[in-house]
Order: sequence, then structure tokens, then C-alpha cells
Amino acid sequence: MIEFLKQPWAWYVAGPLIGLMVPALLIFGNRTLGVSSSLRHMCAACLPAKIPFFNYEWKKEAWNLVFVAGIILGAFIVASFLNNPNPVDINPKLVTELNQYGITNQYSLLPEQLFNWQQLLTLKGFFFMVFGGFLVGFGTRYAGGCTSGHTIMGLSNLQLPSLIATMSFMAGGFIMANLILPHILKL
Repeated sequence: MIEFLKQPWAWYVAGPLIGLMVPALLIFGNRTLGVSSSLRHMCAACLPAKIPFFNYEWKKEAWNLVFVAGIILGAFIVASFLNNPNPVDINPKLVTELNQYGITNQYSLLPEQLFNWQQLLTLKGFFFMVFGGFLVGFGTRYAGGCTSGHTIMGLSNLQLPSLIATMSFMAGGFIMANLILPHILKL
């Protein structure tokens, strides 16, 4: 059983499992799937109620905090105990392209040349992680939710704003990956 968990799951297994979360949350708890709102719940729990944005009944959404804690705990368990020792298998064309950008170790989920503590202290690392994180957070609030909330939950409920947000996420991802990121990586 443990060996099964160490292998990547095919899209036709993982996708339906994620998709089944939507009706399960709606049927069993009248809840919607989303992660970005948990930051607001944490702030409402920790900050004084004098800030109007955080003045609401956050305890009704405490289940969301448990959900996010489960994501973090699950990631820790996978990284600690179910780590696949085999290198990540990526397309040879991508290996060639990444080598052109100076990323020569592409055999883990996160390239060590980009994601490490020393890299964070460089201008490029600060730009990627801190400024990029700010933009993700700003975009999440501006769009009224995160990619999981809009793409998984919103589209399954046929919400037009979620379709627009998902199309924007995808367009932004394509533009960043193909037009902007190659120039940043060459710096």
C-alpha cells in the first residue's frame, strides 16, 4: 500500500477525487472549497475586531482552518515518509530549455537553484518569492478567491465570475511562463 502512495497518481484518478470534494462539501456541510479565505479567518481570530474587514463570525469557518492545517500536515507527511527517491521525469526539450537559463538540476519537484534559502537573499530570489507572493495574495483578494475556489468550486457551480477568473489565471500563467519568466531567469 505504501508503494502505491509513493507513485504519482494518474490524472484520471486524482482529478475525480478532487472533483468529488465539491459535492461532498456541499452535501455534508453546505460548504464551498477554497483556501485563500483561511488567511482572513486567521487574521480575524488574531487581530482585534476594530478592523471592519475582520469583524465577522470567523468561528463558523473554523473548519477551513482545519482543512488548511490538513494540507500542511499532509505535505509534511509526504515529504518526510512517502518521498519518492526517483528523479522527476521531465521532457528532454524542457531540460534543454532550463539548461539555457542556468537551471541544471531539474530532477526534483523544486529546482534547487531557484528554491533555497541562499537564493531568497538575492534580488532575483526576493523578486520571485516575496514580490511574487504579494502579487498572488493581491490577485486572490482582487479576484474574490483563489484558483481552487474559482476553478474547482466556482466552475462546477456554473458561476460566470469564476469562469472569467479562471481564464485570467490561465492567461496570466501562460504569459508569465512563456514571455516574462525566460527573461527573468537569464538575469
